[in-house]
Amino acid sequence: MGWRQLATTALALLVAVAGRAPGAAAAIPREAGPTPPRLSFTDGEVSFWRPGAEDWAPAKVNTPLAAGDSLYTGDGANLELQVGASAFVRAGAGTELGLESLESDLQQFKLTAGHAAVDARRLPQGQAIEVDTPNGAFTIDRPGYYRIDVDQDRTTFSTRRGGQATLTPANGEATDVDPDKQVVLEGSDTPQLTTNAAPDPDEWDRWNLDRSGHEGEPSPSARYVSPEVTGAEDLDRNGDWRETPRYGHVWVPHDVPPDWAPYSTGRWIFDPYYGWTWVDDAPWGWAPYHYGRWVYADSFWGWAPGPVVVAPVYAPALVSFFGAPGVGVSVSVGFPFVSWVALGFGEPVIPWWGPVGFSGRCWWGGWGGPRIVNNVVIQHNTYVNVRNVTVFQNTHVHNAVIAVNRDHFGRGHVEHVRLAAADVKRLRPIHGNLGVKPTPASLVAKEGHALRPPQAVHARPVVATRPPQDHSQHLRAAGLNPPASATPPPRLVHAPRPQGGGRQASPGGRATPPSPPGAEHRRLGQAGARPAPPPERARSERPNPGGPHEHGAPHAPAAAGQPHGGTRAPEHAAPPAAPRHAEHARPAPSPPPHHGEHQHAQPPPQGALPPPHVSHGTHPGAQMPRPAPHEKPHHTPPAAPPSARWGAPRPPQASIRPARPERFRAPAWARPNERRARPPHA
Repeated sequence: MGWRQLATTALALLVAVAGRAPGAAAAIPREAGPTPPRLSFTDGEVSFWRPGAEDWAPAKVNTPLAAGDSLYTGDGANLELQVGASAFVRAGAGTELGLESLESDLQQFKLTAGHAAVDARRLPQGQAIEVDTPNGAFTIDRPGYYRIDVDQDRTTFSTRRGGQATLTPANGEATDVDPDKQVVLEGSDTPQLTTNAAPDPDEWDRWNLDRSGHEGEPSPSARYVSPEVTGAEDLDRNGDWRETPRYGHVWVPHDVPPDWAPYSTGRWIFDPYYGWTWVDDAPWGWAPYHYGRWVYADSFWGWAPGPVVVAPVYAPALVSFFGAPGVGVSVSVGFPFVSWVALGFGEPVIPWWGPVGFSGRCWWGGWGGPRIVNNVVIQHNTYVNVRNVTVFQNTHVHNAVIAVNRDHFGRGHVEHVRLAAADVKRLRPIHGNLGVKPTPASLVAKEGHALRPPQAVHARPVVATRPPQDHSQHLRAAGLNPPASATPPPRLVHAPRPQGGGRQASPGGRATPPSPPGAEHRRLGQAGARPAPPPERARSERPNPGGPHEHGAPHAPAAAGQPHGGTRAPEHAAPPAAPRHAEHARPAPSPPPHHGEHQHAQPPPQGALPPPHVSHGTHPGAQMPRPAPHEKPHHTPPAAPPSARWGAPRPPQASIRPARPERFRAPAWARPNERRARPPHA
């Protein structure tokens, strides 16, 4: 078949599939679930807590966050959450940042101490970000740069780069915070509000700007990957794109061993909504493990994102599991195993998560290319009996099927086994729930002792416009026993409904993200080093109230040989985007239409070979952007004045500072006096 004829056939197939594919609004069925934020960068000592875990654990890059999760930064540390393709939430030293809820129009965070920034060149379509503090709730619904500093008795909030927000204090009297303004809010019951011009950006602010990149620097991967897929810039630093005759452009990672296979270097953790979720060790290990498909061509593995014709949909992993619930597959080594393999081009995922009617059915959510079942292209939108799906392309690739002892699955870092061809032939696909119960160790992505926030910080109440989501029912249904929350409920206030984010600004590139302030000193062994704050920003010390930890695990003595303030080298996976719903807010799913179990199929070219090349580019009318879930239109923010442009000279009045300006270092009351670790126990 000539190239022109092949291209014409592929285009016709693509048009047929695109015409069948749901529109952008329907491309992400609610029962499929939202895209969680991911931990995209850590520098220094960063701790992670998920309700139901035994204790705080070291944070791991590429961990997807769920409602109820908390992160804490030690002395001199920094962290970054990616909440959209061009939207980030970062936290500096001595900061506890909690994820309260993810809804269809709002991502809700809790900041009880320290300083954080929301850096959004664009927000996820239809979404706003709320930061709840002890003094008030700040709602952000348009691109800009926002800085929040929480002291013991006040909260300071500033807007830059055209940003505008809504402040709702404890008394419920909402007020707008205009661009290039700073507000200082003191008190909770009778808050006092002071407004000034935003101060000049300090070193931590400038690092935030450089970390996000600059407009006009598009990612090379943007030619092949949907702009809604987070983590695409990681691909540019860790691999290259190659054109293949059968799959179009695929991304090939650098520096992988000869026997490497996808989903072989990482671990499974338990998410309270998605269940078993893959967390990869590679710095680029986000996009290729939650979107697209993996193919093996010309003796190398490549990641195929699929044609950019539908809105991408997050999945906890894109694999086929093998075995049977409660009955392990006995392989040659004589132990019951659970095994998995990366899905091939066009193959459906059979969800092991989600509500009844969604879990256990063939699903191509977010996939815009041909649909392949048992190496056959499905031509029509017919019902596919999931029990008839028995063939997966990558099981025939040497060392591609990964297995682990069933008793060790999802319980920390364990050795993976590569199954031989004879064992692979005996496998049976799992159609739905894996039948493997999680343990408290399944809730964290990294073992080890970790720093905890002081109890006075962790249990500090905040002001919020909505109650936090509670996923404890999902954990209990899985056999876990999460403790009752030790934190007081937020003080709820009424606020105007946010309009949600827009696409006013183009995403910036992050080809070489800079290290945070003080990182070079930490790499040289100077624990806790940080840049000195400006001379006029004196720091007042407050005693650390300490107190026992009441979040499900007791405090523990300091680890031997580990002084307080020790730091770790930066963990890079440099720069989720739909929201997460509580179960009670989720509408009943609609089952796919049944047209009988007969499959109208057409074999692909060359018999059972994979499908022909399908262009990964877009054509006019092919892109179907996701509409906002709100009826009222999003208003374009006013252009930022010259004073808002980073690096530009500011007029004299812009240098006005509040009585107690922003700080680099969290006050002593927000930092533990010594490093605490868990006591040894079974």
